[in-house]
This record gives sequence, C-alpha cells and structure tokens, in this order.
Amino acid sequence: MSHIAYVNGYYVPIGMAAVHVEDRGFQFADSIYEVCAVVDGELVDETLHFERLVRSLAAIEIPSPVTKPVLGLIYRETLRRNRVRNGLVYCQITRGQARRDHAFPSPSPVPTIVVTAKRVDPAKLERIRTTGVPAVTLPDERWARCSIKSTGLLPNVLAKQTAKNQGAYEAWLYDEQGMITEGTSTNAWIVSSDGILTTRHLDESILGGVTRGVFLALAADAGISCDERPFSVEEARQAREAFSTASTVGATPIVSLDGVTIADGKPGPITNDLNQRYRLHHKIGA
Repeated sequence: MSHIAYVNGYYVPIGMAAVHVEDRGFQFADSIYEVCAVVDGELVDETLHFERLVRSLAAIEIPSPVTKPVLGLIYRETLRRNRVRNGLVYCQITRGQARRDHAFPSPSPVPTIVVTAKRVDPAKLERIRTTGVPAVTLPDERWARCSIKSTGLLPNVLAKQTAKNQGAYEAWLYDEQGMITEGTSTNAWIVSSDGILTTRHLDESILGGVTRGVFLALAADAGISCDERPFSVEEARQAREAFSTASTVGATPIVSLDGVTIADGKPGPITNDLNQRYRLHHKIGA
C-alpha cells in the first residue's frame, strides 16, 4: 500500500493523511475517482483517464481543482515517493468540506484531492491472464448513473464480496431484462457463438472504461468484428470466449460463469490476441 499520500497540496505519511470529518466525500460519497495503471514506471493511458476524470467532475458539478500537467506531476511525485514502478495510482476528488447538508453548499468549498499509489505484482497479473478466472452473475443493484465514476460503490463492494464468498474472482451484473451490464470493477465482453466480439453499448448503466475503449480500437485495427449491444446471462454462458477489461490488468479471461464452463475452460484465441496487442500498444514487456 501507499506509504506517502498527497492530500490538498502536501505529501504526508499515510498514517498522518487525513481529511476533515465533514468532508462531503466522507459524508455523502460526493466525490469521484480515477485509477491509472503504472507499468515500468510509465502511466498507462494517462490522457484518457484525465479526460474521464474531468467528465465525471462536470457531471456532478465539481470544478476541476487541477490541470492535467499539474495532476501528472502529482502522480509522478507520488509514485516516486512510494517507489512504485508497477502498480496503480489512485486519485479521489471530493466537493470539499462543508456543514452537513444534502444540498450543494453555497458558496462552494475548495475541492479535496487525495492521491495514493500501490504496487501490483506483474507476475500475478500474468498468471491471471494465462489461466483465467471464474465469475458469477448477480442482479445489478447500483444507482442509475453508473457512467459517472463515483466513489459511491457499496453495491459493487457487496457484489464483489458475494462473488468471493462463492469462490469467484468477479461478479457480472445483470439488469431487469436479464442482460449483462458490467462487472463490479470491470467491463464485460464475450465472443458470441457466431464469433463476434461483443460488449454492451455505452449508456448510463455502465462506466465507459478507458481500457474498454482501447480494446475496441485494437479490435478494429486487427479486423476483428465487434458488436456493441446487450447480451444475456445465458448467451454469456454459451459464448466461445468471455473476458473482463480493467486498466490494471488488460483483459482477464473468464473461464466459467455460475459454475458453467465457458467453451473449453481456457482463455480463448481472441482474448489472448487482444491482450498481446494491448501489451504492444503500451510497450508492456517490449
């Protein structure tokens, strides 16, 4: 975990890092966050993450407290102080400190910004990509604006814990029509029975994952047919391949869903091909 945190202009030991008890991020989850992968000391898709950060802030009417160059400097200094070369950097921005009241405070407080960093073992990630993981499906009980990267993640936490209790790595969530929306912390993909790479279209029910967008571009460059549409739990179980995408790992192969083996129970050729293209695109391991 992070030993040094950046909090509102200061780098402090993690044990001394603090925000006010009436910070609205603490009181209401009135805040957004971003997570950016770090590989060999380089930030992965830094610009795309910053652009999404700004979109999320605008969606809940928090003014951006930093420019992209300044946030980049904070990220790199946080990584340097924590000696992280492979892992992630986490940024959270809240509306700030104010007397507890549901409505936005007036005048607007100064937003709170917190940045931390932690190591991730590249060998562990590679094992996951090589062997694949089990997943389960659960009802999607989250709020109706999941396109905002809000810190209000209690439904995600509960679903992730349910998956863990059932021996699974991830939970894929489904809506009232029985269609998969996304994972608790990932976007969901299948290769359909007719060989089409498929992921849900962007709407308010899913987060527009940065890695999701990169994989769509990589698939297009590779001439892989892709369809952005809803797909059902049963279609996912009958798929040729299934995987989740997230910034910290790329594509994680899903080899079983609710105890049903996906195809032959191994990472599929399209999944492996896209992961290799993702590595080359970011010069990971090159």
